[in-house]
Amino acid sequence: QVQLVESGGGLVQAGGSLRLSCAASGSIFGISGMAWHRQAPGKGRELVAAITSDGSTNYADFVKGRFTISRDSAKNTLYLQMNSLKPEDSGVYYCYAGGIRSLRPVNYWGQGTQVTVSS
Repeated sequence: QVQLVESGGGLVQAGGSLRLSCAASGSIFGISGMAWHRQAPGKGRELVAAITSDGSTNYADFVKGRFTISRDSAKNTLYLQMNSLKPEDSGVYYCYAGGIRSLRPVNYWGQGTQVTVSS
């Protein structure tokens, strides 16, 4: 019963910055972690960054030092600040939320937002 809606995608030049947002609504109790994944054409979905309930973060090697994942608990919103963007960062970015509810794992995905980085 969690809905995730991404926003903030768009077209940006290489070296530029972009901030993605993911607004969560519904029953978020039991959610232990949230993350951003991305998928480029012809490739599988890959983890970009994750944040757990205790605030711990985890980043893919290819974005370390460039991307920052954060959350605003009051607004139930997840963010991904992307700096020094590269053309290979292009793809559809998806918001994810997961956890355990009623002793069962739960997984939720947003609809995705397109990010295109020009060379």
